[in-house]
Amino acid sequence: MAELGLNEHHQNEVINYMRFARSKRGLRLKTVDSCFQDLKESRLVEETFTIDEVSEVLNGLQAVVHSEVESELINTAYTNVLLLRQLFAQAEKWYLKLQTDISELENRELLEQVAEFEKAEITSSNKKPIIDLTKPKLVPLNEGGTAELLNKATNALDEKSKLERALQDLQLDQGNQKDFIKAQDLSDLENTVAALKSEFQKTLNDKTENQKSLEENLAITKHDLLRVQEKLSLAEKELEKKFQQTAAYRNMKEILTKKNDQIKDLRKRLEKYEPED
Repeated sequence: MAELGLNEHHQNEVINYMRFARSKRGLRLKTVDSCFQDLKESRLVEETFTIDEVSEVLNGLQAVVHSEVESELINTAYTNVLLLRQLFAQAEKWYLKLQTDISELENRELLEQVAEFEKAEITSSNKKPIIDLTKPKLVPLNEGGTAELLNKATNALDEKSKLERALQDLQLDQGNQKDFIKAQDLSDLENTVAALKSEFQKTLNDKTENQKSLEENLAITKHDLLRVQEKLSLAEKELEKKFQQTAAYRNMKEILTKKNDQIKDLRKRLEKYEPED
């Protein structure tokens, strides 16, 4: 199978999305085919047509197909936005900022690579049973960032608690075991505790600085989200406008159908007045 340069998990996610997109594409093509079929059954009932009648039929068909294609393109764009939203939401949970390169979306070489990948995936899926993949949960990061700071802080606290308990035990037994405990050992133990306290405090300070940076990034992300929401609101208004236009066309189609019936009726009436051969 052709590869996209991704690990197995991410490649399976890509395959699932391509199957979804292929299914939606097939349904929309069936809708376009039905537009032509409806035209054949409703308008192409006479043997001859005038130029005006042919032009009227083609214009009507153009409007229907244009509406269907436009609706699918808009829906595809919104679907891609939702997919990006899922990815960005997962990244933001770990305070990551993802970047995209829009210019790569028109890279013919990469597009052909995706096409070959889809062909290989279709061929492979036809040869083997479909495996039911359960939806994996987001795996937490074990290294770097906040997780690393929290691990350091937790470990430091654990070590501090253990040493303090050991020191208390030694102090309790000091009266009975003075001959066995050296002053230097106690001094070393106290120095170790002090060093751990210092390291723990430094870790907390580093965490505070990182927290400030994360809060700044969060504020920037919120502003970006507001801008995206505003764009989505404008897109919804535009979609509503297109929908209203589609409803208006359906009304026009009903009027044209009635007009066609009237023409048929007039032709039948004219046939009564034509001389017989």
